[in-house]
Amino acid sequence: MSIDDPTRLGALEAARAIQAGTLTSVALVEALAARREDRDDAVSAWATDNADGDLARALEEAKARDAEDARGPLHGVPFGVKDIIDVAGLPTRMGSSIYEASGPAMADAACAALARDAGMVPLGKTVTTEFALRSAGKTRNPLNPKYSPGGSSSGSAAAVADFQAPLAIGTQTGGSVIRPASYCGAVGFKPTFGRIPRAGVKSVSESLDTVGVFARNVADAAAFAAVLEGVEAVDLDDTLTRPRFAFCRTPAWDKMSSDAHKAGRLAADKAREAGASVIDIDLPPAFREALEAQGVIQNYEACRSLAFELRFRGEDVSCALKDYVAAGYDTTRERYDWARNVQAVCRAAMWQVFSQIGAIITPAAPGVAPENPSDTGSPICNQIWTMVGAPVVNAPGMTGAAAMPIGMQVIGPPGRAAETLAHAAWLHKALTKK
Repeated sequence: MSIDDPTRLGALEAARAIQAGTLTSVALVEALAARREDRDDAVSAWATDNADGDLARALEEAKARDAEDARGPLHGVPFGVKDIIDVAGLPTRMGSSIYEASGPAMADAACAALARDAGMVPLGKTVTTEFALRSAGKTRNPLNPKYSPGGSSSGSAAAVADFQAPLAIGTQTGGSVIRPASYCGAVGFKPTFGRIPRAGVKSVSESLDTVGVFARNVADAAAFAAVLEGVEAVDLDDTLTRPRFAFCRTPAWDKMSSDAHKAGRLAADKAREAGASVIDIDLPPAFREALEAQGVIQNYEACRSLAFELRFRGEDVSCALKDYVAAGYDTTRERYDWARNVQAVCRAAMWQVFSQIGAIITPAAPGVAPENPSDTGSPICNQIWTMVGAPVVNAPGMTGAAAMPIGMQVIGPPGRAAETLAHAAWLHKALTKK
């Protein structure tokens, strides 16, 4: 196999080439570093740089991986890491001036350790919004710098979409994997809550935070997530010939753009034309309170998770963050308990929804990315699925204004990642078929 441009390889393609001896991990890292240098001024996806020694470390690790037998299915493949997640030897600055002078982390977060143990190579830290909330970082949308890359996993989504990394790790508390994936035209996968360990990840909301991944196809995302879980990769079931989808107008439908409405209906039509069964469904009545409940849980837990930064370093915290979590201070325990009860009821109701279908389809964002890089966009399309802990995949392929992407969420019930990923892979193929 001739490889003219290794940056264009998917993760599994690259791993196969490394194992076949037609590519080295070092050559792949070098190609990605050159791409990063060429595009950094336009995209600014990375939170670490040469001063932190990120690429030098990556090259040393790549050399070591080339000298040994494959440890796992993605051996030698590089990946980016959202900068709220510890990587040994690199600082964790969390998009905050409070930690700007932080020294290198002493140990990997659990997910980074699992990736490294499987022979993968951390490329560096990717830009996050301030503490993975709303204050934007320096990253720009790689498809058009006038547009937002989304947040909070902005750098991870942009790096993958711009061919600066084949894979990257992000996190989602509201919509921070799926929404930037939608805006940047990448595949994003938020697994079932708790499946990828969070040790070594800065907490925002203990009941909602979920580690997820970015890739350029669903098979790569599935393989990477399996590595981060420490399990064997799921079978995407290539024999899936007539998937069972439900198109869903969620409680956020009226707050979405006409572009999103059109893209959603067209995606459902394309799925039908490709051979899928697609029905329309409404969510059970319990979901009417889901958006409100998710906001209550997130704010109540965020102001406690960030207690040190807010109370003792408040002068170094943005006004936007203070305003965002302010409601948490005024939330009573009774109100929080109400929200957690809504969460439990909605989780139970998910099984009713999926009794006759394999996956839900609905737009991944209210529209295309905002035409303002400092506006990370709204998570209203994602919050309820995060709250119930469901596995969710962003399947690119649809567009809206200015030919910018609008992704389709493929949602399954908690614990059914394999089926959800298989449906997402099928839909991604249907939406991108020429």
